[in-house]
Amino acid sequence: MPETNSSLPELGWNHFFQQQLSLEELETTTPVRVFALNRHLVDVWGGRGRQKFTLPHSWLRYPVEDLPTVGDWLLIDSEGQPLRLLERTSLFKRMASGRDARVQLMAANVDTLFIVTSCNADFNLSRLERYLAMALDAGVEPVVVLTKVDLGGDVEEFRARARTLRRDLAVEAVNSKDPKVVDVLKPWCRQGQTVALVGSSGVGKSTLVNTLSTAEVQETGATREGDAKGRHTTTSRSLHILPVGGLLLDSPGLRELQLSDCEAGVATLFEEIEAVAQNCRFNDCRHQGEAGCAVAEAAENDELDPRRLANYLKLIAEQERAAETLVEKRRKDKNLGKMYKKVKAQKRREKS
Repeated sequence: MPETNSSLPELGWNHFFQQQLSLEELETTTPVRVFALNRHLVDVWGGRGRQKFTLPHSWLRYPVEDLPTVGDWLLIDSEGQPLRLLERTSLFKRMASGRDARVQLMAANVDTLFIVTSCNADFNLSRLERYLAMALDAGVEPVVVLTKVDLGGDVEEFRARARTLRRDLAVEAVNSKDPKVVDVLKPWCRQGQTVALVGSSGVGKSTLVNTLSTAEVQETGATREGDAKGRHTTTSRSLHILPVGGLLLDSPGLRELQLSDCEAGVATLFEEIEAVAQNCRFNDCRHQGEAGCAVAEAAENDELDPRRLANYLKLIAEQERAAETLVEKRRKDKNLGKMYKKVKAQKRREKS
C-alpha cells in the first residue's frame, strides 16, 4: 500500500456514506476506512494518510456486527479516536469454524466479489454455489475468476460449467502471473470500487493479488501435485489500493465455509427449485419425503438437476442448524448473565 495521501473518493467514499453525517460531524470529525485489523488494533486510511489506534474498551461490549471489520468506514475525532461506525452498503459474514457458535465478520462495503477457482481438480460447482449464495445475499456482484489456465486444462469447458450456475454470471479466465490480468479484470477495479477475493487455498488468490497490485503484497506457495490443493499463505484480511484505482480485499483461504443468515442468497441462486417449491402442499415443506412435495415430484421426473438439488437441500439444512445453534447460544449467554447478576447481588447482601 503506497505511503501517500488519498482522497476519500479514491478510498471508496460516496454519497451513501456522506449522507449519514450530521452538519456537526461534517465539521468536527474525519471519515477513515479500515484497511486491516489485528485483534483490537485498527489500521485505517483517510484523507490524512494512514493511522492506527486501539478500539476503546467500551466498544468490546458491542454485538459482533456493530464492531468494525475490514472495509468499514469509521468517524474519528480530532485526537484520532473512533466515535462511531457508519452504516454499510454490504457485509460478508460466516459462522466461525469449530464448536464455538459465533458469527465472524469478513468484509464490509464490497462492490464486487471475485470468486477464484482453478482449472484443475480443485474446481467444484457446489463450493462455487456457496460463495455465490454469500455474494447474492449481500447484494454484491459475483464474478467467477478461473486461474491456472496456463496448466493445460480445457478452459472453455470450465468456463461453460461455471456459467451453468446462474444466468448472466460473469466468468473470466486468467493466468494470475500475467500482468495482462489487470486488463481483463479492470472493469471491476475502477477508482473507488472495492473488490474482495474468496476461494479455497491454493487456487492462486495471493498471486492474483500481487499481480493486480504490481507488488509482492502477499506470500505465495506451491500447490500439491497429488490433489491440486494448496496451503494457506494469507493469514489475515487486508485492503490494498490498486494502481488502476480500485481497492482489493484479500482474505484467507476458507477450509470450511459455513454460511450465516444467507437464506435470501440461497433462494436467489436456486430460483428454479424455489419456484417449484411454491407448489408444495405445505408451506413449511422440507422436501424430505413429505406428502405433496412438488420438489420431490419434479426430481423424480428429472425436471431438476440432481447435484443442484442436493446442494440446495444441504445449504438449507446448514442454515437451519446455524440458526438453531445461535438461538441456543443466545439463550445460554442470557442465562449465564442472569447467574452472574444473581451472584453479584448475593455478594452485595453478604457485605452489607
